[in-house]
Amino acid sequence: MFRIRQYLKMLLQNVFLPLAYAWYARRPVQKGLVLFADAHHDSIPFSMRRMYEEVQKSSSDLELQVFVRDFNKMSYGQMVKYLLQFMKRYAAAEYVFICDYYLPVASCKKRPETAVVQLWHSCGLMKKIAYDAGDDIPANYRGNMFGNYTWLTLSAEVCVPVHERALRLPGERIRATGVSRTDYYFDKAWNDGCREAFYSQYPQARGKKIALWAPTFRGNAARPRLCGLEEIQEAAQKLQPDWYFIIKVHPHIDAHGQVSNCRIPTEELLCVADVLITDYSSVMFDYLIYQKPLILFAPDLKEYEDGRGFYIDYSAMPFPITEDAEQLAVEVENSLCGSAEQSAALKEWKELYTGACDGHASRRILELVGLG
Repeated sequence: MFRIRQYLKMLLQNVFLPLAYAWYARRPVQKGLVLFADAHHDSIPFSMRRMYEEVQKSSSDLELQVFVRDFNKMSYGQMVKYLLQFMKRYAAAEYVFICDYYLPVASCKKRPETAVVQLWHSCGLMKKIAYDAGDDIPANYRGNMFGNYTWLTLSAEVCVPVHERALRLPGERIRATGVSRTDYYFDKAWNDGCREAFYSQYPQARGKKIALWAPTFRGNAARPRLCGLEEIQEAAQKLQPDWYFIIKVHPHIDAHGQVSNCRIPTEELLCVADVLITDYSSVMFDYLIYQKPLILFAPDLKEYEDGRGFYIDYSAMPFPITEDAEQLAVEVENSLCGSAEQSAALKEWKELYTGACDGHASRRILELVGLG
């Protein structure tokens, strides 16, 4: 059954969608038509929400259409019908915004009048991606996954050459404009609203120091894996009652059995947390913008490094690295006693990997693509 489904997907990707696009592209581009598309969520994801709001405000002459559905929740028949609707509008669109891999955009050679803008879904550099990684691109995929990108927007200049190689994308199409979603982190009203929402839902956390555990996603949607939960729970137990631990795992893991103890999205918890605990997740680079303590908890470091690999020297990062509950509890307890040297290291790391994120990234992207 799995092989049949994969064959049908290949047929859809390599034959049906290109033919549909060619048919609909006989008509001229519709000036002012802007699409927002994603295949991993059922509502506009955080990584494109700020840009959607900015485009809405930029001109009343634009027509915005949203194609956001979690393809894993759709039957094959539903997907075919949905993608046919998308290809019809894709062939007519002047602008298309995406923030993650989106195979329908790559299924054909797009017309030059259409600009495809990849907002990207992560800041900085950590684990290997795309063609540098062993499992990001399906082995049976035929085509140019990223060839239709007009622009790829990133968090800092240091990220450009790595993504140029990993995505096999010409460097002139990549810009360190800052990542659109990070504009929220500089928005005082947004941050105040996040704090108010958190303490309203979790009043038991008031007056306590907050530790947020947000590990990376391992495995795939059908077979996700979680590493380190028992150690986190043990450390949380040791640090009661002074500390309140938020456990926030990937939704694919919660879908197989609720693990997270908080319903609020991770990005809305960063301003609340006093310290972030993560492993190989790019959430660390988002959190760096707040310039607060960060601890790396990586009980499977050797296995992960051998299997996936990193772009940076993990052991050289300016954060404590822990592998067991006892060590983790000590580091959390001491995390708020940072030195001037540690503060300087955090600032340097932030500038290196998220230096273009300053609260105005979305406006720069709009100007780059011609909508500003």
